[in-house]
Amino acid sequence: MRFVARMRLWWMLPLVAAFGCAQKSQMFQSQVATLQQQQIALAQRNTELQSRASSLDKDNQELQTLLSQSQQQSNLFQDQLTALRDQLSGATSQLAKLKQQTPPPEERKPEAFTASVRPQTTAKITTNSSLRNQLPAINVPGVQVRADGDVVRIELPSSKIFAPGTARLQPEAGAMLDTVAADILRLYPDQLVGIEGHTDNDPASSGRWASNHQLSVGEAMAVYDYLSVRSRLKANQMFVVGHGPNHPVVSNGTAAGKDRNRRVELVIYPERVTPK
Repeated sequence: MRFVARMRLWWMLPLVAAFGCAQKSQMFQSQVATLQQQQIALAQRNTELQSRASSLDKDNQELQTLLSQSQQQSNLFQDQLTALRDQLSGATSQLAKLKQQTPPPEERKPEAFTASVRPQTTAKITTNSSLRNQLPAINVPGVQVRADGDVVRIELPSSKIFAPGTARLQPEAGAMLDTVAADILRLYPDQLVGIEGHTDNDPASSGRWASNHQLSVGEAMAVYDYLSVRSRLKANQMFVVGHGPNHPVVSNGTAAGKDRNRRVELVIYPERVTPK
């Protein structure tokens, strides 16, 4: 019996060995498949990294190009700044020379500015020196009259004659302009009349006007057009000036001050205009 058992055992040993080899083979095959999958994943990862490296290299080249362009622009701006500084230095030097050559304001004649703003005309102008010693008897509600050197200034509030922020005359403006024009013709029928537009220091709110200077000229022109058509004031008797916010009569620090500074002034000059 023992002999038979031993024979069976010896007979089964090869089977056990074969079974063990088969299991090891399956394990090796599984490990090989796993390694192959890992190798494929690594290859894909390597491809992605190479693509990113290529992209980063391209970005780096573009940044280098932009940096080079920026440096060139910076050098150009520096050259322009140097040139502007040289120009400013030259202008400052010329201004200093002009100041030395120009007499102080108290030595200048008051008529200098007046002459600079008066238009060239074919009319003959003669002086009426008595104007500086009197004020016109103009009594129009809302209109102020004041002497200013040898001229008389008649203030027309913009709020009374224009739609807000525009150079468009309001319907009720006609009565004020007609009354003032009639008094000018009664008192100073042949005097030179300047029509000067003024604003406060707030920026121009209307899209039509790029600046307060343009708005002030527009308002003065609107009054000129009205008076030249509706009154007997002569065309060669009037001229237009726009000062913008440059000549306030009071401070712009309050709403009332700004309202006062928004105005059109009819300026009566001593000179008398007569046709040739």
